[in-house]
Amino acid sequence: RSGVLSRLFCPTESRSWSVCRDSTPLLYSPRIFNMATAVKKDVPTEEAVNHRIRITLTSRNVKNLEKVCRDLIKGAKDKKLQVKGPVRMPTKHLKITCRKTPCGEGSKTWDRFEMSIHKRLIDLFSPSEIVKQITSINIEPGVDVEVTIAGQ
Repeated sequence: RSGVLSRLFCPTESRSWSVCRDSTPLLYSPRIFNMATAVKKDVPTEEAVNHRIRITLTSRNVKNLEKVCRDLIKGAKDKKLQVKGPVRMPTKHLKITCRKTPCGEGSKTWDRFEMSIHKRLIDLFSPSEIVKQITSINIEPGVDVEVTIAGQ
């Protein structure tokens, strides 16, 4: 054994082992063998990978939007998922100003119309299969739902 020796120390036992360059212990212990095989078994599989799932909700009606947000978060917490949100994004105010008279005659009076669009973001950290179960709730009319899945 001409390799460079290094020392391993076991914290649960008060002894250390000499190990060669190729990591074969000179003093055999079943504990070292079990620790080496346990590391190989803990490799994460594709099914257990959690994704960051962003759900974007938009609506003109705040009451319906908040109800859908509550239902989504309640369903996610029932499944014991990590939830962030709802994050309230700034409201967009779409404004149109037009003349009241169709022909252009008469006094110059104007109508001002405004539509408010409300937006909420919810982030979930879960496997992608669970999202279908969570988003299968009854969604109120007028609420648009967009789901984006990204890796962690």
